[in-house]
Amino acid sequence: MIFRTLAEPDLPRVLALLPARQVGVWTPADAYREGLAKGEYRPEWTWVAEEAGELHAVALWWGNAGDVRPGALDTLNAVASAGRTDLAAGLLAAAHTAFEGTPPDFHLLLPADWRERPDAVAELGWRQEAARRTGLTTAVERLRYEWTRDSGVPEPPRRLRFRREPDDEVFVGLFRRVLDGTLDAASRAQAAAGGTEAQARADVAFYRDSMRGERSWWRVAEDTEGRTVGFALPSRNTGSHVVGYLGVLPEQRGHGYVDDLLAEITRILAQEAGAEVVRADTDLTNRPMAAAFDRLGYRNFARRLVLSAP
Repeated sequence: MIFRTLAEPDLPRVLALLPARQVGVWTPADAYREGLAKGEYRPEWTWVAEEAGELHAVALWWGNAGDVRPGALDTLNAVASAGRTDLAAGLLAAAHTAFEGTPPDFHLLLPADWRERPDAVAELGWRQEAARRTGLTTAVERLRYEWTRDSGVPEPPRRLRFRREPDDEVFVGLFRRVLDGTLDAASRAQAAAGGTEAQARADVAFYRDSMRGERSWWRVAEDTEGRTVGFALPSRNTGSHVVGYLGVLPEQRGHGYVDDLLAEITRILAQEAGAEVVRADTDLTNRPMAAAFDRLGYRNFARRLVLSAP
């Protein structure tokens, strides 16, 4: 078996391995073509397993158009066989060696009820085992939510004022403060590894430079006495408008301000950005955030399982 990157004649055979609506195939054939044209998928980030002129597996890594290294693996598929777990593990291992450093996370899109669906459990199982064998041993399950205009555009929250803040350093400080006690697993892990100051600066840089939302959408939230309560970052990715980030300062938690911040993000995206759909993720264990989505009429339409190296 040969593991290698995509060559131009491979494309029709790769597309045949990218069926729509299959667990483990986040990017079906048409979306992959579009992503190639945009530079979000690239031949050097697309790996195949070949034997005797036949393609037996494919793995797609995604990144922003200007990135020098892929940001995430989002599709892994192999022809059904008794040995496809071994095959997939070999393919991932070869790619990880070529990418060098810590392997990118593997993002799997799952149905909201995947645990009650034997087909989804089976399709996830061999992929997760292949990932585990190649160092992606940490798993975080996230709820995926979606708001549409059928749920109604929220009114501006009355008990908070939202102001624009042009100084990035103000947001660095706010990001740093909300890391204290955060329920977001990725933020906790990254802050523990690199420090809260570095993580706060990385967060601001990511939302400012890598996401496609407007910097002018960012807001600082204050109560009626002018005390800072938290902040709200409406944003956009390559596919849709998103709830980028919201945070309530530790000393202000327990008053339900998460509802106000989420409502303001949704309102800005609906009224100022013209969004018809707003999407968001939150960790399965972050019950307060999930409850806020439910209260505002967001629908839990899927789950995202993120497999990463410790």
